[in-house]
Amino acid sequence: MDITSVLAGLYSSDGRRDPYPHYAALHRLGPVSALPPRQQVGAPVAIACGYDVVDQVLRDPEWFKNTLPSEGEHPILNTFETSMMFTNPPTHGRMRQVFARVFTPRRLDALEPVVVRVTEQLLDRMAEQGAGGASFDYVAEFAYPMPALVMAEFIGIPETDLEWYRARVKRIDDFLDVSGKTPELIRAADDAASELRGYYTDLIAHRRRAPGEDLISSLVAAVDAGAAGITEQELISNLIVLFNASFVTTIYLLGSGLPLLLAQPDVVAKLPGDQDLALDCCHEILRCESPVQFLTRQAPRDTELAGVPVGRDQVVLLMVGAANRDPARFPEPDRFDPARRGPASLAFGAGAHFCLGAAVSRIEGRIALPRLFARFPGLAVAGPPVYTGSLFLRGIDVLPVTTG
Repeated sequence: MDITSVLAGLYSSDGRRDPYPHYAALHRLGPVSALPPRQQVGAPVAIACGYDVVDQVLRDPEWFKNTLPSEGEHPILNTFETSMMFTNPPTHGRMRQVFARVFTPRRLDALEPVVVRVTEQLLDRMAEQGAGGASFDYVAEFAYPMPALVMAEFIGIPETDLEWYRARVKRIDDFLDVSGKTPELIRAADDAASELRGYYTDLIAHRRRAPGEDLISSLVAAVDAGAAGITEQELISNLIVLFNASFVTTIYLLGSGLPLLLAQPDVVAKLPGDQDLALDCCHEILRCESPVQFLTRQAPRDTELAGVPVGRDQVVLLMVGAANRDPARFPEPDRFDPARRGPASLAFGAGAHFCLGAAVSRIEGRIALPRLFARFPGLAVAGPPVYTGSLFLRGIDVLPVTTG
C-alpha cells in the first residue's frame, strides 16, 4: 500500500471514525513519508508518524508554525495570527509569558475545590437523568459541562453564556480541520471570531468596572498597568484560543476515555479513591485517543527527516495520534494499559508550544474519574458513540449511557 492509498483511506468517512488502522499502515511505510506534490500554497510535502521524529520536530525551536494562508482580511485568521498558539518566537514567548504568570501553582491549587464542586453537581444531575434506567447523553451531561464550567469560573465567563459560546467554538474547530477551507467554513469561522471578539471586549470592559478573582480580571489589571507585555487585542485573541484549548482536551479525555475504561472492569473497580491510578488513566487515554490528531511545522532550512528531503519553509504534517501509537515506542500500541511505562504521550504537544492548559486537564481528570465510578459503578454505554468526524480534533460528541 502506498501513501496515496493510505491517505485516501484516512480521509474517508470510515477513516474519520477510526483512523488507527490507517495509522498502522503509515507506520509500515516508515516514520516519515513523502507526499505527492500539490499546487496548493503551503500544502505539506511530508507526513511524519514516528514518535521520535514528531517529538524531535516539536521540541526543535527552529521548526516554526506555518503561516496561515489568507486572501484579504479575515477575523478568524487575524485572531489566530495574534495568539500565542499560532505565532513563532519572539512573539510567542512574549505572549506565553504573560499567561504563564497567571497559571500559578496557587491558582491551580484553588481550582481543585472548584473541580470537586462542579463534578458533584453534575453527578447529581446524572443521577436524575438516569433515574429508572433511562439513558442519556454522557457528553452533554458530564464530559462537556464539567471542564467548561470549571474553565468558565477560572477565566471569568458567566455560566449562562456557555451554550452560546460552544456553538461558536464549534465553527472555529470545523475551520481547523484538514478537509479544506471552503468559503462556507471560512465565513462561519469569521462570524464566530467577530462575535467572540465583541463578547470579550464587553467582558473586559465589565471587569474594569467590577474586577473579580478570575483570570480575565488579573490580565486586564496587568494590561492597564503596562506590565503585561501584551495589547488588549492580543489578550482577546489569546482568550478565544486559550478557553477552547483548555477545555476541549478534557471533554475528549472524559468522553473518549469512558469506553476504554469500561472495557477494563478491574481498572474501574480500583478507581474510586485512587487519584494516582486516575492520573495514569488520563495519560493512557490521551495516548490512545489524542484529542489533537495532527500539527504542522515548517522547515527552517533544507533538511531531511528520516531520509525524506524537506526544503526550507516547506510544511510537514506531524501525526500526533499516530506517533502516540508508534509500535517502536509503545508495545501493543492499540492496547489500553494504565500501567504502561515509556515515553510521555504527545497529546499535549512538546517544546515551546506545550499546552498551557495541560495541568488543568490533569487536575480535572484526576478528580473527576474516581468520583464518577464511585457514584456509578454500574455505568454502561447504551448506544454507539458519535465522533466529531474531524481529522484534526477527534473525540466523542455524543455517548448514550445508563447509570446502572
